[in-house]
Amino acid sequence: MRLFNDIYSGRKTFLTGHTGFKGSWLLAWLEQLGAEICGYSLTGQVSYPDHASLLSTNIQNVRGDICDYQTLLGSLKQFRPEIVFHLAAQPLVHLSYKEPLETFAANVMGTANLLQACRECDSVRAVVVVTTDKVYQNREWDWGYRETDTLGGHDPYAASKACSELVAACFRQSFFESERISEDGNCRILMAIARAGNVIGGGDWALDRIVPDIVRDAAEGKTTTIRMPHAVRPWEHVLEPLAAYLLLGQGLLEGRQEFAQAWNFGPEQESIVTVGELAKLAQVHWDKLKFDLQQPQSMALHETNYLALDCSKAKRHLGWKPIWPLEETTKHTMAWYRGYYENNEVLTNRQLSQYIQDAVNQQAVWTQ
Repeated sequence: MRLFNDIYSGRKTFLTGHTGFKGSWLLAWLEQLGAEICGYSLTGQVSYPDHASLLSTNIQNVRGDICDYQTLLGSLKQFRPEIVFHLAAQPLVHLSYKEPLETFAANVMGTANLLQACRECDSVRAVVVVTTDKVYQNREWDWGYRETDTLGGHDPYAASKACSELVAACFRQSFFESERISEDGNCRILMAIARAGNVIGGGDWALDRIVPDIVRDAAEGKTTTIRMPHAVRPWEHVLEPLAAYLLLGQGLLEGRQEFAQAWNFGPEQESIVTVGELAKLAQVHWDKLKFDLQQPQSMALHETNYLALDCSKAKRHLGWKPIWPLEETTKHTMAWYRGYYENNEVLTNRQLSQYIQDAVNQQAVWTQ
């Protein structure tokens, strides 16, 4: 089966944030695609348990801070990748209120460090920078944000990710588009920015996220108090945006300059539901889940009530589409946690294979 035109087979791929939730799933997929991988993440355990450590992978594993420029540059120059996926970040809204300086350092200066290091590593041809749906200045609109809408951010996390996009756009315009390898107009480095919706899936144990909170409490026989049951979010399985990142990477490696811009990747309209509705769907697939949907009297910290993405640009120009509807997404997510807690199983690769088969059946562009 040829996926992404077999472009990752034997390809040197540098992955920042490979021990995080999204990064660990991308690590599993890249290895299945035959890529030669170097992962770069912070020292120490980043989630409990660490999903990446549950996978049987054979990669170069560098533990370092994205803010440590010399270590990052040295790792890139030693490995000499052709493509870089940048997922390293401080990804939590609530933690960003507690640690705003660390959040801005990781998300803004970390991105600047990574892009400057790519400039200084002459093997790099393509970079995919991963941000978030929260980069938009949220106006509580009842429709999805488009790539041309204004960037902003109320909380330190959202603001830092919006800033990181300004950094990325600056590097593209100031350096990547002007530093060329030949007279044919080709940039030496092509870079794309990917904004994804609210991602769920097995292996996430981060604090203050709905799915990790309810499954962690369920495993301990506790009831979860859901702080914003009426907040609406665009829910998608972690494999949906990862397929998009890999599709972008394929296009960039093929020299397709039209891929080198910002893209939204979110679910279909039926998967844009409230936090409470998501919790109830999850409970259908694991009746051990218990939660309280009582809305708190007041919120100490600001959070967005309604958030959705307009992904028509990616559908029209990339041919991308989501594969799993919300029912499938919650079913596979709960199956992963049930397998882990009840049978000590790690279903990552099995679910990845199922997702790929479903994508083949639906004739996803990256399976052709």
